Amino acid sequence: MTASPMLNSLPARRALATVLVCASIFVVGCAGDAPTLATEQVTSPPVATPTPNTDAIAVLSPNAPQAAMVGVPFRYDASKAGAVFSDPRKTGLTYAVQFGGTNNGLSAVGCEIGGVPAAAGAQTVTVVARDTTGRTASHQFTIVVFSSDLATPTLPVSALAYSDARVPLPRYFTQDAGGGAGSAVGADNTPAGNAITDAGATLGRVLFYDRRLSQNDRVSCSSCHQQAFAFSDTARLSRGFQGASTGRHSLGLTNARFYAGGRFFWDERATSLEAQVLQPIQDATEMGLTLEQLQTKLSLTPFYNDLFQAAFGSRDITTDRVAQALAQFVRSLTSINAKFDRAFGPNGVPNFEATFTAQELQGQQLYNGRAGCARCHGTNAHISDAVHNTGLDATITDVGAGNGRFKAPSLRNVEVRAPYMHDGRFRTLEQVVNFYDRGVQNNPGLDQRLRVPNGQLRRLNLSLAERDALVAFMKTFTDRTFLSDTRLSSPFAR
Repeated sequence: MTASPMLNSLPARRALATVLVCASIFVVGCAGDAPTLATEQVTSPPVATPTPNTDAIAVLSPNAPQAAMVGVPFRYDASKAGAVFSDPRKTGLTYAVQFGGTNNGLSAVGCEIGGVPAAAGAQTVTVVARDTTGRTASHQFTIVVFSSDLATPTLPVSALAYSDARVPLPRYFTQDAGGGAGSAVGADNTPAGNAITDAGATLGRVLFYDRRLSQNDRVSCSSCHQQAFAFSDTARLSRGFQGASTGRHSLGLTNARFYAGGRFFWDERATSLEAQVLQPIQDATEMGLTLEQLQTKLSLTPFYNDLFQAAFGSRDITTDRVAQALAQFVRSLTSINAKFDRAFGPNGVPNFEATFTAQELQGQQLYNGRAGCARCHGTNAHISDAVHNTGLDATITDVGAGNGRFKAPSLRNVEVRAPYMHDGRFRTLEQVVNFYDRGVQNNPGLDQRLRVPNGQLRRLNLSLAERDALVAFMKTFTDRTFLSDTRLSSPFAR
């Protein structure tokens, strides 16, 4: 080949050499056998390496709470045949089960839980899944062990009558009883959003009497608030689910609806009845459940589905609905059929002279007059107007709502709900009357109504006959129909 004349010059030959060297570098570099010069000038693209599978084990299908019964064999697969956890590396999972606290007669092999539960209560269970690389995931659920002696409530086909439309309040509850105290209806604390309904109060009645509302299924609301004793307790202090004593005497619930302040407990720490009814359930002495445990236990109890559906239009079980239903039932505890009530005619005008004995009439006059009882227990429902320090002690040890003040329940059915006062110190009505007659103690917070104008303690100086007359009049508040009304009694077979 004859060289081109253009390449005969020195610059042309140098340019050609440069092209050839660059071409050589490119070829050798791609072939992976480049000289040192090529390695310094050309960087090869990084070689991709496989990414290891680092997906974590995940909970795909959590275990729902499980129901068991004391003394009845229990079996459960906590992996739900492998459905609870994912296994992204497909290496297979092994399982371990851990019990919170005592295992209560249960044990586990792998994910299989079994045994015979020994006691009622909520058992926390943690199931752990592990793959062959050592990665783990865990999931916690509850096994609720129910007592074996619990019953299903017996209820009528249709709801019982509780609402004002079905059981109207008497006309004289709307009337001022004198002394400026106003009417009972004027002190109604029912909120606009939780009016009494027949279905709602029926659900509340079942809840009120159901021992499932305590940690170990031993006590219900009715254990401390018994119908025969005006929904109070004959014990000075009530017993909780583990046998410990409550801090104060059980407050009677008759006519609880009629208290204008709307606060509850002796010390009024609950701002409403809806707030009050949940507190004993959670109290460590009284019933011992958390609200989460309460909701779980009710959800595992089949008959509640229909009761919540009837009361609220759906089967959703929530603690707010529990509070509303219990409050409806308690507000339905209206006493309107005592001897006192029978003195009123259809027009609301009373004829006490034709109804009461001479002793009862004397007691009524003292109650409304010299004894001054009506100043704190007014209206025709005989309800308290506010918290008061009544001089129980010269030195205050229980401050109550502050400065030794306490709420008082309605005096309706007071005859049957001994003992009396927040600490149950008085065993009889006679002792209560004797105290107000001559036993009030001086202390800085004493209610001014228990003093005379010069500041000294008021002493009634009643005769024995007058004290007996006061007691006789208060016994006209006893409503035997109320104390045995099946609408208000336990729906559970005894």
